[in-house]
Amino acid sequence: MRALLLIALAIAVSGCNRWSMDQHLNSAYRAYDEGNCEKVVLELSQVDRKSRSRPYVQPEVSMLRGQCLERQKLYVDAAQTYQYIINRYPSSEYAYRAQARLQTLDQLGHVRPGVPAQPRPAAF
Repeated sequence: MRALLLIALAIAVSGCNRWSMDQHLNSAYRAYDEGNCEKVVLELSQVDRKSRSRPYVQPEVSMLRGQCLERQKLYVDAAQTYQYIINRYPSSEYAYRAQARLQTLDQLGHVRPGVPAQPRPAAF
């Protein structure tokens, strides 16, 4: 009986962790819809902490992070995030989306594939 109770408790705790991770991911999407990328980054950090045993979530998290970087006009960082998705998760649906985002960034003239970023002094 005691073993059954311990097993039930372990299942409940792991379910709570997944629920919490899903809650943070949903909050990140809501914040993105509101245009609040600072909150998106905070929520995605929580998802990262809670999803270490669930690597299948990482491409989605990285994709949303890349979209926020684009929204903040950090195009090189966004492109590197998309390239990470393509290299690390080549068969995921997010790799295809990341490739499309890279092509869009290239067409808009924000980044050039294979061309390193040029450092410039900060404008004050």
